[in-house]
Amino acid sequence: MEPLLCFPDPPAAALASALDAASYPWLAIGDADRAARAEPSDGWAGAVVSAVENPDGAFALCRSLRKRDAPLAPLLLVVAPHQLAELELREDLFDDFALTGATPEEVEARLGHLLWRTGRGKRHDVIAYGPLALNLETYQAVVAGRPLDLTFMEYELLRFLAAHPGKVFTREVLLSRVWGYEYFGGARTVDVHIRRLRAKLGEEHAHLIETVRSVGYRFGRARWAP
Repeated sequence: MEPLLCFPDPPAAALASALDAASYPWLAIGDADRAARAEPSDGWAGAVVSAVENPDGAFALCRSLRKRDAPLAPLLLVVAPHQLAELELREDLFDDFALTGATPEEVEARLGHLLWRTGRGKRHDVIAYGPLALNLETYQAVVAGRPLDLTFMEYELLRFLAAHPGKVFTREVLLSRVWGYEYFGGARTVDVHIRRLRAKLGEEHAHLIETVRSVGYRFGRARWAP
């Protein structure tokens, strides 16, 4: 996902924390010229502009973004309660607004809705890692284009591991997180399912699930690793 433009530079700590909590990549921008120079080749995914600290600069940036020839980036405007009356004459400059003090959940929800409309929202329905893809809605798993015939618990175990690449889990943690705290099976249950998953992944891809000696299992490597 391309980064969000965030104004001003630096943004308010609460706004930065909300964007970080929502796991959106973002870049702080101080004015329209900097926004033009720093714009990614595919355009900004969206913009979050706070008009609280510098109203004139904020609305000038909004006007600049709206005048571009490139497709419009969905724009979320952040305002203080006393600024609401100003918005009536500026409705063409933003797509949605939030008040200062909005919770991270509200910021994420509003941004998610705006980005979904442009097809740039985060994809929560698919987990992809290398040759493996898991569809969370249909419970289908594919490796290198080949469908995997998995039982429900095999799928759940693979889904959990693939959602945390590079992290090592003990057998006890996997039992509690995948099978549930009320499951009374032993650690051997995990070993059996891991063995079956590796067999179904095939010799070429069995290495995706690694054994960490004396600890447990790890799927792949952390996404940020070189």
